[in-house]
Amino acid sequence: MLNFKNILSPPPHKELLPEEKIDPTYKKLRWQVFLGIFIGYAGYYLVRKNFSLVMPDLIEQGYTKSQLGIVASAVSIAYGLSKFLMGGVSDRSNARVFLSLGLLLSALTIFSLGTIPLLTSSVTIMFIVIFINGWFQGMGWPPCGRTMVHWFSTKERGTMMSIWNVAHNIGGGLIGPLAVVGVAIFGNWHSKLYFPALIAMGIAFLAYILIRDTPQSCGLPNIEAYKKDYPKDYNQSYEKEFSAREIFFTYVFRNKFLWLIAFANAMIYLVRYGVLDWAPTYLDEVKGFSISESGWAYFAYEYAGIPGTLLCGWISDKVFKGRRAPAIIIYMLLVMAAIYMYWQNPAGHIMIDNIALIAIGFLIYGPVMLIGVQALDLVPKKAAGTAAGLTGLFGYLGGALLANIAIGFIVDHWGWDAAFILMLAACVISIIFTAFTWKTEKQRLAA
Repeated sequence: MLNFKNILSPPPHKELLPEEKIDPTYKKLRWQVFLGIFIGYAGYYLVRKNFSLVMPDLIEQGYTKSQLGIVASAVSIAYGLSKFLMGGVSDRSNARVFLSLGLLLSALTIFSLGTIPLLTSSVTIMFIVIFINGWFQGMGWPPCGRTMVHWFSTKERGTMMSIWNVAHNIGGGLIGPLAVVGVAIFGNWHSKLYFPALIAMGIAFLAYILIRDTPQSCGLPNIEAYKKDYPKDYNQSYEKEFSAREIFFTYVFRNKFLWLIAFANAMIYLVRYGVLDWAPTYLDEVKGFSISESGWAYFAYEYAGIPGTLLCGWISDKVFKGRRAPAIIIYMLLVMAAIYMYWQNPAGHIMIDNIALIAIGFLIYGPVMLIGVQALDLVPKKAAGTAAGLTGLFGYLGGALLANIAIGFIVDHWGWDAAFILMLAACVISIIFTAFTWKTEKQRLAA
């Protein structure tokens, strides 16, 4: 009988390799593992937002926008819950197997949606299928976080996480072209679902080949010993596997600083999705943008996040020596200025609006990424997935859903000015909650 517990169990530590083999093996495997989680996480994005691509086709089948909006919301709900709960499972699992399995299951779900007519026969069934896919999607981030904290030390983690974070931009950007290729090859709209899913299955296999769980499972010392980079609160006992109870209650639920950055993350996500999701509507209704102008502004907002994220991670490592709070606060102060310019710029000044949107996109993704890194920094390595999952839970269920529901309601009843005041207030709150971690980070990294 198949035993999933044994399949997921982390591999045991091996005897250390001979001294002369440690450095070359470490250097080779660090980049191999990084490539594995980068490609693997990009693969998750090939099967995350596919439903949006087939919504026009489903409208032609008779579904309404309201019905399909309800179905689409299933991803955010399931993903937020799964990232937290499956993060706890990931902390006690082999990252190599966990990431690959989640991607394979997600790809199979989307492949089924595109090949089994019954699964698109009702709103209820589609909601269930998309919810299931969202749950499997939650298995992507936690094993990447576990891998990162085991293979990269604290003072290089911000830079490496910022580079890794680009995987979601690359994966998300490939969905559209793959859908076009799929339709060209197979000649039906269902291929927008099953063709990217086939590619994702191949990526799951490739990720499994590349990823390794921990250095110790490969006969190497822990990363702190190898890089001689020990945080002040480092404890050798943190190298052992923890029980679920220890992870949840000892290292996560009782960590007040995790709760502070989780609330900060909810506010940052409110701003991120408040601007992103409502940009086309706002630019059309208030700024007078054409469909083409709105589309290019939306594109610029997303892709400006790549250099902004890389710079933010580098600043946190090189300028602030592994501290995340200062970089987050600086970026969010600048986000406030860019949002104010976006809001107050009169209609007709398209260039200024585009500059403001690019600035917001450039700036907002850095704090989104660094909150996740900060969560990894604030707990032992074996609790990394759960800690990041908690901040993700607040981000998606608190921030992303609130951005859609609250801003829509506010605009309907009090207008766009009230919505912008809410987003500016969210920036202020995120800065205040992040500031509470300033002293703790400084003490933790003190020599």
